[in-house]
Amino acid sequence: MKRVDDFRLRLGNKEYVPIMIGGMGVDISTSELALEAARLGGIGHISDAMVQDVSDRKFDTSFVKEKTKLYKFNINNSDKSVVQFDLERLAEATRLHVGATMAAKKGDGLIFVNCMEKLTMNAPKETLRTRLSAALDAGIDGITMSAGLHLGSFELIKDHPRFRDAKLGIIVSSVRALQLFLRKVSRLNRNPDYIIVEGPLAGGHLGFGIEDWKEYDLHTIMDEIHAYMKAENLDIPLIAAGGIFTGSDAVSFLEKGAGGVQVATRFTMTHECGLPDSVKQEYIRATEDDIIVNGVSPTGYPMRMLKQTPAIGSGIRPGCESYGYLLDATGNCAYINSYNREVQANPDQKNVQVFDKTCLCTHMRNFNCWTCGSTTYRLKDTTHKLADGNYQILSAEHVFKDYQFSVDNQIALPPRQEAAA
Repeated sequence: MKRVDDFRLRLGNKEYVPIMIGGMGVDISTSELALEAARLGGIGHISDAMVQDVSDRKFDTSFVKEKTKLYKFNINNSDKSVVQFDLERLAEATRLHVGATMAAKKGDGLIFVNCMEKLTMNAPKETLRTRLSAALDAGIDGITMSAGLHLGSFELIKDHPRFRDAKLGIIVSSVRALQLFLRKVSRLNRNPDYIIVEGPLAGGHLGFGIEDWKEYDLHTIMDEIHAYMKAENLDIPLIAAGGIFTGSDAVSFLEKGAGGVQVATRFTMTHECGLPDSVKQEYIRATEDDIIVNGVSPTGYPMRMLKQTPAIGSGIRPGCESYGYLLDATGNCAYINSYNREVQANPDQKNVQVFDKTCLCTHMRNFNCWTCGSTTYRLKDTTHKLADGNYQILSAEHVFKDYQFSVDNQIALPPRQEAAA
């Protein structure tokens, strides 16, 4: 019976444990979590989502405070088109976050940054170029391009000295999306180094329609993309992602030719994960009925989350002056429209409720948007319930090695600890 450790992911001329920890923002996939994956010979992700806020927390910078002060005059204005990011400050924050992570790296694995195209920031092309370039400047091992087709992303960094040196990957959920991307980058003579194929059971934003995501499954999508790659004579590792809960789940993809797997849900309950401890307990206590897919994200993508997430129905004022990561090229966001609609419909109400969209920036920043994978309800089966009613939090090493060495769909429980007095 094979284990994940019987396989290796080959990138370039080196081999790695074929376990990749997904990039969960905002700083849910912390540097500490990514560093553990790299130390153990796999691949970890940090995220550049809201990187200025992450920098303020980690390095005592004041990027958010200064941006808020600069645009304070506009806070009560429903038109947010004036709110812009200072690209030099954005680059500085990215270099701080990425650079410090890379400086601390040990082991034979890699650290990638997850870069979402949907963080449009009122200047989609310019801010994306800055984020990608600054990460390369800071020495990141690779960049995973997510939340969008990224048809122009390679073009933005084609002149960077590390364009062909760093590992560059793309997340897709269909053969069609992959074809569009490969066709676009073909003239640069630079294919991606890896392709993450994300199925409908993943956490956070999904690359499927809100009405039809249940009609797809990861094994079928992987089979289709494998067939396409073979027909086109493309030798690029495929990484299966979404709903992979055990080492045996992972092996089922590796045996069929996947180069590796990307996993995240089980790492949300580790010490190294950036979620507050109280939120980790919410994840572990969740039942299958608590997990929903809705359309509250302003990005336009469906999003899987816990139905009790505080972000649902919250009518907080848009925080664009401080954050504004989802402002489009015209300075608009779907949440702003929904918020303004409710304010106009309820002029005498001090606090409105908005159910169709949410202020993703503010709620993600405050860990109040509880995005999750489809298997979150199974987390309680991987640990011990303590005398105080809480569940024991695990180490990232324990979870990583359980994926790496387990067989027969077994899950290794940790040594039992007593609850703190």
